[in-house]
Amino acid sequence: MQVSVESTGKLERRMQVQVPAERVSLEIASRLKQLSRTARLNGFRPGKAPLTVIRQQFGPQVHREVIGELLQSSFSEAVTQNRLAPAGNPRIEPKTTDEGQDLTYVATFEVFPEFALQPVDSLEIERITAEVTAADIDAMIERLRKQQMKYAAASHPAGPGDRVTVDFEGSIDAVPFAGGKGENVPIVIGENRMLPQLEQGLLGAAPGDEKTIDVDFPADYRATELAGKRAAFKVSVKTVEEASLPALDEEFCNAFGVTEGGVERLREDVAANMRRELDQMLRTRNKAAVMEKMHFANPIDVPNALIESQVRDMQIEAMRRSGTKDASQAPPPEPFIEPARRRVALGLLFNDIIRREKITLDPARSNARLDEMVGAYGDGAALKRAYQQNADAMRQIESLALEDQVVDWILAHAKVTDKPSTFKELMNFEG
Repeated sequence: MQVSVESTGKLERRMQVQVPAERVSLEIASRLKQLSRTARLNGFRPGKAPLTVIRQQFGPQVHREVIGELLQSSFSEAVTQNRLAPAGNPRIEPKTTDEGQDLTYVATFEVFPEFALQPVDSLEIERITAEVTAADIDAMIERLRKQQMKYAAASHPAGPGDRVTVDFEGSIDAVPFAGGKGENVPIVIGENRMLPQLEQGLLGAAPGDEKTIDVDFPADYRATELAGKRAAFKVSVKTVEEASLPALDEEFCNAFGVTEGGVERLREDVAANMRRELDQMLRTRNKAAVMEKMHFANPIDVPNALIESQVRDMQIEAMRRSGTKDASQAPPPEPFIEPARRRVALGLLFNDIIRREKITLDPARSNARLDEMVGAYGDGAALKRAYQQNADAMRQIESLALEDQVVDWILAHAKVTDKPSTFKELMNFEG
């Protein structure tokens, strides 16, 4: 078999292959002889038809099958012979396929890049650290109390924090507009869920009040037909209620599924959830920092075939998140190209570390990853079993766990500086 290879780009190769006609003919003859032992043809007993008849009846079909298989097998032999590592499937263009002639074709494909990984011990990485404090837990308990806020009729005019229930209708230049009418709408003054002027206009209101409040819509308001315009809202006040926080008692604990152990058990559960969320955030942030440093320190060319495959995966993932099943509604590929290029490059870099350092998957890490994923759901045990019975899902989880191990290895060998932070900063928690 004759093979010649030329570079047509940084990673693209054009390989010409010539398979001797004798090899093709011998393979066809072998197939026909084997077929003759079992073929059933009219006028002949099974296995007794002459080879010439078998060739006449089945020759073209066997020729096509042999050519198709030789294209694949000879390509594999050729790349092995030339020590090439194809990235993605080749584009094969047959040149001569007629029986009695050499099989010749041209295969165009990309190869994996060759690169020398920069020494990991030269990387300077800033690692974020944080912990959940007692004050953080107190603040979270207070947030939970606010979520269970109770309201009762107020004996005073509406003030900050009070809930005012109103009917309203808005108009612009005395003309009502779509979406500007509401009935029995509760508005908590100061929550900023309504336009600020509308909330402020309710200060001092009492049940039974009728008033008109002028409101200026922001220039960037989401309803463009209202943006930058002034509206007048006729408001009828139905009730004014003041808020009170629930007591930290058994009833409060029950509302969050804690039926035994009281407030201490609630604090323990809350703290455990906060630490799990913080650990996930720290891992995500520090992993991103490691990847950014690795990518910057090791610029490499990546095969377009791998980029295109990654783009398709990212499009499918975007469709899954949005609930889209119609392939024609897939998002355009352009926004995914650069993220895909980066993801492929990092995958090659990480795989190089895995190979060189002989890093193998720690089953405990993948199990912990799985527990973390199902921990937020009610019936976590059932969901975990479902994952374990899905080979594709488990491969993804194991891939993430192995990736985490590589990140840990890099952090153990790089020049790492710890940067203390807080739960509130990292989780954007206001308490």
